[in-house]
Amino acid sequence: MSTASPASFDPSAISAFQFTYHSLAPDGVVRLGYALDDIEFEETITLPAPAVHSPATPGLLELLHWVAGVSYYKAAIPQHMVCESGAPPAGAERLLSALYSEGLGEFAVVNGLRQLPHPQFPRGDEVSVTDAAPHPPRSLLVPVGGGKDSAVAIEIARASGLPVTLFSVGDAPPVTATAAVAALPHHIAQRAIDPALLELNERGALNGHVPVTAIISCVALLVAATQGIDVVLMANERSASAANLRYHGLEVNHQFSKSRRAERLLAAAAAEIAGAPRILSVLRPASELAIARAFAGMTPYHQAFTSCNRVFALDPTRRLQSWCCDCDKCRFVYLILAPFMSPAQLHAIFAADLLADPAQYDGFVRLASTDAAKPFECVGEAGESRAAVSLLAQHPQWREHANVRRLAAELLARQPVGEQEIASYLALSDDHDIPQPLLAAVGEVLGA
Repeated sequence: MSTASPASFDPSAISAFQFTYHSLAPDGVVRLGYALDDIEFEETITLPAPAVHSPATPGLLELLHWVAGVSYYKAAIPQHMVCESGAPPAGAERLLSALYSEGLGEFAVVNGLRQLPHPQFPRGDEVSVTDAAPHPPRSLLVPVGGGKDSAVAIEIARASGLPVTLFSVGDAPPVTATAAVAALPHHIAQRAIDPALLELNERGALNGHVPVTAIISCVALLVAATQGIDVVLMANERSASAANLRYHGLEVNHQFSKSRRAERLLAAAAAEIAGAPRILSVLRPASELAIARAFAGMTPYHQAFTSCNRVFALDPTRRLQSWCCDCDKCRFVYLILAPFMSPAQLHAIFAADLLADPAQYDGFVRLASTDAAKPFECVGEAGESRAAVSLLAQHPQWREHANVRRLAAELLARQPVGEQEIASYLALSDDHDIPQPLLAAVGEVLGA
């Protein structure tokens, strides 16, 4: 008996993407409905059961519905958008227009599209947002991704003296290990993509990177509101705003939804919702290099964190348990930690010495050279990678490592980095929305 293979899927045949329904049950189960013409999807997100009644909950649920839809929209990228529950208000529409276009920049490059998607969302009215100064933060929700950045954000939150609760989407080992070290209350949400989307991918749907941090941020806002927490404290650094490359004249940023621009757009969209928690990034003033300097002193987290994306692979059969030591993310984290840690300390984390392995040299050049496009990974700017190399070239425990010697002799000779530039990467920027008392805690933890 033969089984006919499913028909192929033609993205160009789809005329519209629809936001069909959304709901939040008393037990915390969120259901989000979408459709590509007559192909329907339902995503479920399981939150902690709501503990308080917040007037912001309906608006935040709707915002999450719109933002999370990008995972399904990308299968066909139609121009026409149908919002069956009503048009997004002006601030939300500005956020969505950016996420469904700039947030899909890498997706456009990888799929060879002639331009970034530019769907036309309906736009509702401008919502009047009070100009009064927001009240001082009273409680904090800190999303945890399992990397060094979230650990530093946790310790800044702790140093503020305010009540702190951790939050994550999923419970990957680095997340639970980091939360265990922090020893703070931890809310966990579980997100389930509709299997029909995965099946559609097998039939020819467009696929690729989406602005997932924006989705996680919206889940965090909804959890904060339903748990009576008034500030969501993200861990997005200033380096996340740097583009990877230009494509058809436009900047493309793998980390767009972590960028300062996306932070402002999301904060403005949340501010349209009466009673919504604030959302901001507590690491926005800092470069990756400055964050690494702070994290180097946080010894209890060193055996808990992992930044390698292969640990978080959606397919469990492809998921690693620790650092792969052969990707751009592993190399970058190793490189920026090395100036502030000993070879023995880094070997205890990575079980390898990447700066002594000649096979890793080209990967380090890709991170540090202005001649190469920034990899499509959550890595910092080429300048701060060169700053790290410069610091290592002067470091008695690192300067004789093969890759340090060669990078100093070949790369820094052509693209030098001065002491003033290094100091600028370690200094804190004034471009942020961090209120007191959090700003004092930022200076305390980041050492500036």
